[in-house]
Amino acid sequence: MSITHIEPDELRRMSDKEGLIIQGCGGPLQEWVNGINDMLTESGILKNGSRFENVYSFEHEKVTCLLFPFEGVDVHVGKLAMWRLQTHGEFYGTWLSDYVPNRLGGFIDESQYATDKPDCPLLGKDGNVFNLLGIASRTLKRCGLSDQAKEMSSRVMSSGSYGEALAIIGEYVNITDEEHVREYRPSVVKKIKDTKVAEPSDQSKQHKPQER
Repeated sequence: MSITHIEPDELRRMSDKEGLIIQGCGGPLQEWVNGINDMLTESGILKNGSRFENVYSFEHEKVTCLLFPFEGVDVHVGKLAMWRLQTHGEFYGTWLSDYVPNRLGGFIDESQYATDKPDCPLLGKDGNVFNLLGIASRTLKRCGLSDQAKEMSSRVMSSGSYGEALAIIGEYVNITDEEHVREYRPSVVKKIKDTKVAEPSDQSKQHKPQER
């Protein structure tokens, strides 16, 4: 059984997955994992000796959370849905597919970003993250992607490390050099804007479970 720590943005790349998120997990995380597994087993939700073996932990808005992915687990989803509602006041349980749109701004369609993002000549430039962010931002704005430039800047400024900042920039532009910059076709702009993720609602922003 393992608990892998991830950054919240990694959840945005899990559009093809589903799972249970428990919010406000204070104290030893292994005790939480063992306790949830035991409760779900006793409730007949985990079947045939199945248990959540690979769990993810992450922190968002200073709250520690655990993601229990359904992949490879024999779970009675109907019973789990009822259990989640009955214990929401204690565990603030929610689905991955609800948490990401409501709290993180939505899932990232990486296939769209991979083919539709404009080229940006960052290779060989001053590696200062603010310099790279400025170049990438200007590239997006020249292509009519001002909303994406604003979103990228906000995410970079709140990132936790240099590597994470570079990864975020790479989600919005193709990092290349001056010799390999291709013309960006305006017809793609509308397609990206149409797939832009929704902002979380005001109600979801106010929901801040406390760690216990």
